[in-house]
Amino acid sequence: MPVPLTLSVVVCCYSDDRRDVLMEGLDALASQTRTPDEIVVVVDHNPRLRDEVAARGDVSVVENAGAPGLSDARNAGVEASHGSVIAFVDDDATPEPGWAEGLVAVFADPAVVAAGTRIDARWQSHRPPWFPPEFDWVVGCSYTGLPTAVADVRNPIGASMAVRRDALDAVGGFTDRLGRVGAQLTGCEETELCIRLADRIPGARVVYTPRVAVRHLVPSHRGRPGYFLRRCYSEGVSKAVLAGISGTRDGLSSERAYVATVLPRGVARGVRGARRDPWGVARAGMIVAGVAATGLGYVAGRVRRTSGIG
Repeated sequence: MPVPLTLSVVVCCYSDDRRDVLMEGLDALASQTRTPDEIVVVVDHNPRLRDEVAARGDVSVVENAGAPGLSDARNAGVEASHGSVIAFVDDDATPEPGWAEGLVAVFADPAVVAAGTRIDARWQSHRPPWFPPEFDWVVGCSYTGLPTAVADVRNPIGASMAVRRDALDAVGGFTDRLGRVGAQLTGCEETELCIRLADRIPGARVVYTPRVAVRHLVPSHRGRPGYFLRRCYSEGVSKAVLAGISGTRDGLSSERAYVATVLPRGVARGVRGARRDPWGVARAGMIVAGVAATGLGYVAGRVRRTSGIG
């Protein structure tokens, strides 16, 4: 008879500015239909925030003793937790009711080593009409082009994902060569992790389930064109680093299909619908601009790597 799965939820935080939404997310975790076996909050070099979270009394609080940044913070959470499945939730994401239950259910298949959920944007002010849904990954959310039913994927989005503990142990956790540090926009550490999982564990599955979700807060400044383009550029830089670590075949496999099929359809849809929605042309233009900014970032990242800079 299979041993019941236990669930640890790790929430990494660093900023006083996110305190309120962090507390809201912790309340949502505590009231899940399937209560997590433990909630571990990792505070990244912020003693005051550490003390405020610890005052709740219903979560375990640890400090990231490693280098500042999301990768080492996540690894600190893994080390401090005990569940057979370890879920990671961003400090600005609030799980919907049933999130924990639905996420754990995916791991009933022993081949599943990692999983991610749907991430819905929760715009602080309003969604800009020029913002293409194909680029919702810019604000850390599920985007047009992801599966609409449970399906295997290369990697989940890091704001709401889970990994088996034994799988994490087998590959050595998150690499510190990637990952956000404070407001720095680079990332892809969860992508690199899932590529290693697939390479080293025969038959490993990584699954996306849109049946359950978190609501991810999107601050007003992330709805500006300048942020959009900077984030796209940083993603290109991150992908160059990822390709250097994992190779271009694995590191860019999902991106090739996305650029070849999803984005051209988005441009065509925006242009065709311009009579009904004048903002359609603007969204089409931002898709083109986003691709260009990401491409420039990728080239810059490759040049930086080959020249030994950074």
